[in-house]
Amino acid sequence: MHNQKKLLGNLIAFLLNENHKKTVTIPDDFEGMFHLWRGLINQRPAKPISEQYLKLEDAFLKSYYESIALYSIKNCYQTNYKNCYLFKGDVIQLQVESVVNAANSDLLGCFIPNHTCIDNTLHTFSGFRLRLYCKQLMLNQKMKEGAGKAKLTPAFQLPADYILHTVGPGVSPNGKVTEIRKVLLAKAYQSCLEKAFENQIHEIAFPCISTGEFGFSSEIASEIAIKTVLNWLEGHQEMKVIFVLYTDTDWELYRKKLGIKEN
Repeated sequence: MHNQKKLLGNLIAFLLNENHKKTVTIPDDFEGMFHLWRGLINQRPAKPISEQYLKLEDAFLKSYYESIALYSIKNCYQTNYKNCYLFKGDVIQLQVESVVNAANSDLLGCFIPNHTCIDNTLHTFSGFRLRLYCKQLMLNQKMKEGAGKAKLTPAFQLPADYILHTVGPGVSPNGKVTEIRKVLLAKAYQSCLEKAFENQIHEIAFPCISTGEFGFSSEIASEIAIKTVLNWLEGHQEMKVIFVLYTDTDWELYRKKLGIKEN
């Protein structure tokens, strides 16, 4: 922990100096320091940063992951459907081949300080190298990312090997879930599965795409997610899919729909 605090202090000092913020009080405790660092790096634009900072961040995140529990697919709950699993917890603790990011159309992560969305979480805990990598992808693409597609990137410091980024559809302002939005949500899952398959990736962990701020109800979104994944798995027996669930509500929905296989 002492080494982590020292590394955090150096990361914070770099970011404060870069922004000429000399009057910010740095907390003494690890949680306070982490909160400050995360808020600062969340807001930083996707512009070049020194290799010194990146190496410090790599070292901090490596040390961080060595201090927390990590889980493989063996620690996930096997459902009643072959190659389909449930995991209740934090996606950053999954040591699997790939995890899915419910991204926005800029594909640069969430810039809201300490926001709890998965886009913020994955960019924070992968390290700033991910934002820089995604920036180059978007410069090459020359347009925003459309809903229902998938981009593959390294996961950098995450325990996972890769991240699949997909933009789920949002619900219209009147709250109605139209058929085209349902189709786009199914396409988001399917595109990630196809991209993984194309790249010989055999494990993929999905969050609940398009729920929360994107407006889909958990009930409708779960039906689409489960139907799409199970249909796809019928023709791809080598793939293992994990649904990553944060809330008790989502856990109960998926558990009831998929069941838990008894040993």
